[in-house]
Amino acid sequence: MSQEISDGTIDVAHLAGLARLALDEDAQAQASDDLKSIMAVIDAMQAINTDGVEPLSHPLDASARLRADVVTESPDPEHFQQTAPSTGDHYYLVPRVVE
Repeated sequence: MSQEISDGTIDVAHLAGLARLALDEDAQAQASDDLKSIMAVIDAMQAINTDGVEPLSHPLDASARLRADVVTESPDPEHFQQTAPSTGDHYYLVPRVVE
């Protein structure tokens, strides 16, 4: 693929075939223009000197506020099992399918 991009042309028909996409001529031309724009942005980002720049895990120095891990509600099995055809000891009873 680098050979396809190095001279500024992208074989969109080949890429569409790999992705199992059916693109007409207009769609292929649009996809080619879009891919060239994306590659231009990537090339511009690659040209930036990042020596001495520490990698970030997040662009903002923010920490997530986490709630305390405590039980705030208890389930009510009787409420949830009201419409079940058959229950027992807070379990749903189903017909046996394997002997």
